[in-house]
Parts: sequence; C-alpha cells; structure tokens
Amino acid sequence: MGTSGRYAAVLCAGLVLAGLAGCTPDRQPSARPAHSTARAEVSPSSGPFMSGPACEVTLPGGWRSALAASEVKAPADAHAVLTEAGPDAQWVAVQLTDGPRRRAALIPSGGSPRTLLNFADPVEHQLLSADFDGRRAAFAVLEGRSLSSPWSLYVWDARSGKARRLARSTQPGPLPQPVLHKGRVYWAQGLGGGEAAVLRASGDGSGKPRTLHTGVFDTPFAAGERLVWREGNAEGTRLLALSLDTERPIALPGAIAELRDIRSAASDGRRWAWVDGEAEPRLRMWQQGVPAPTTAVTGAPSTEGADQLRVGGDLITWRTTEAAYALDLRASSYARVTPQYGYAQARSGTLAIAYSRGEAKSAQARAVIQVARADRLRRLPGCDGA
Repeated sequence: MGTSGRYAAVLCAGLVLAGLAGCTPDRQPSARPAHSTARAEVSPSSGPFMSGPACEVTLPGGWRSALAASEVKAPADAHAVLTEAGPDAQWVAVQLTDGPRRRAALIPSGGSPRTLLNFADPVEHQLLSADFDGRRAAFAVLEGRSLSSPWSLYVWDARSGKARRLARSTQPGPLPQPVLHKGRVYWAQGLGGGEAAVLRASGDGSGKPRTLHTGVFDTPFAAGERLVWREGNAEGTRLLALSLDTERPIALPGAIAELRDIRSAASDGRRWAWVDGEAEPRLRMWQQGVPAPTTAVTGAPSTEGADQLRVGGDLITWRTTEAAYALDLRASSYARVTPQYGYAQARSGTLAIAYSRGEAKSAQARAVIQVARADRLRRLPGCDGA
C-alpha cells in the first residue's frame, strides 16, 4: 500500500462509512536507508503468548452484549464516523455531520461531544486522525477526498476549548497520525523531493515544529516509549525508532530489528504484530521474553488484504477486504467482530469497532460505533470450545 498502510486503511474505511468515494492510496516517497545498532532486549514474558496459529471461533453472545451496551450515541440527526478511541474506553474522537455542518469532536465516556473544530468545507474536509492526553487533543484534517489532498494538523486545549493549526502539508508523504507524549506532538510529513520526516512541536501550539529525523517511509506509531516507523530503499524496508523521552535513536528488540519488508506493523510496547507475505499473507507476532516470532493467523479470508493492525493488551485487531477481526491471546483464538466491512481498534484496555448497518451509501444506512472496555470482554472460546 502506498501511503501509510494502517492509516490509509482507517481513512478509506471511514470514507466508506461516511458514504463518500475517492479513496485511492498514492505512492510513497522514496526514503534513504538508516543505520541502527539494534540489540536484543531480554525481559520476562508477561501475559499469554501463542506458540502456534490461532483458530477462528464465532463471536460469543457475551462479546456481542458487551459491545452493544457500549454503543456510542451520536447527537440526533448526526452521522458519526469513528476516528480513534482512547485507553480504557475513556474517550472517542469522531467526525460528526449534521445537516450542512461537519465537525471534529471528542466524546468523553458518558459525556456529550465537545467540538474540536468546525470544518470550513463540510463536503471535502475529513477528520483523519486524533490523539488526546486528557488536556490537549492533536488531530489532522484531510482537505479533500483523495489521500493526496493537502492536510492540516491542529492542537486543541480542553480548558479554553480553542484549536490552533500546528502544521499544514501539500507535499506527498505519510498521512499524519499525531502522537501526544508529555506535552509534545509527534507526526510525519512529506518535505518534497521524495523526502519525508518525523517532526515534533509543543502541544500548546507555540514555537515552530522541529525536524527529528529524515527518511521516513510511512506513518510512525507509538510503541510504549518508542516512536517507530518503516524506512528503506530499493532493497527493502525495516523498522527504526526513536525514544519519545530523549528524542534520540533507540534500538529495537532484536527480533523486531531483524524484520524486513513487512507491512501494517503495530505494537503497544510489549507485544508486536505485523503482516508479511504477498501471495499468502500471515499475521505474525512477538513479545518481550519470547525467543522468536510466531505465526498467529493464516489463510483467507481472515488475512486477505489484512491491514490496520492494532495491539492493545491481550487483543490484536485488524481489517480485511471483508470484515474486521479480533485475536484474543488469552484463548489463542480470533473472531470476526463486524458483520461486513468496517474496522476495529484495540488499544490499552479498549476494543472499538465501527461498521455500517445497511448499505453504506444508502439513505437507510446507520453508522454503528461501539467502544467497550476490554476487561468487560471474557476470553473468547478456545479451539477446543472451552
């Protein structure tokens, strides 16, 4: 996939749920190879880990009930599109369209939507990504229906209720997925000439963004205290990282540093998941304290076109060309969590899913957004039915 596989997939799914067309990823700029002194990271394994492929099971009634009870209710006559869910289901960032108005909004658990920004163009502008640290939100707005459209990155203060534009890009490059860490915002963007970089700015919108690293291939993601991205050249790609605390290059665990030409990588800092293989894609995973990666899921339709991986605690989610899935490491099994199409997001203590009930582009379609606390989901049935 050209632009960032994971976040291009998020946006494509969101555009479909919103009833919009025009979602064709563009080619990624070339990137220079970089060197790393990766070393093995040895620590005790915590939590369950699979020694072999998982089996598929039917989504149990308990999960269905827990998800249904966690449905996010949009304001009357508003169409909602899920963008991001916070840890422990504490908040969700959504795009709300009601009549001629379209806006980015943050909905705290049990609360009412707070508007982050009213879009200047309610037809073309789309909420692309978001993060929230309890005080400030950082979010990106795509200013068109194509993934090659310009975009703007904003920061919003929960106390003042005001948003400020932090950056804007008209250059080809990774789609922005802001990461908030200790009052700072991190993202990537194209610089022109086939280059892309990781940038950092203050979360209050003051000062100018600072370039931390040049040569990024796709959208960086947070993996614990690391910011991780793919980088490479004509010979292939690999993962590299910097420390979110020191903003300096940091070694990846040996098993992860050795990976080449993978896609849709994700991590919560402890567990890692990715997809490899083109003709026969496999969902692979590794966690600290385990000597080698393992294959978690193989075969169509469960891995066909698999992308948009997310890792959160004992759950790994991904999307295929047909539906979204969740893997429960406690049971070494996985289940389809959307009836058709849609997408899912695992995050620390959270499972969020979104899909359209009815034909996505029809007048009768209704967007379903469910954001459940992971501790309210009992383990999936095992391969033996237990």
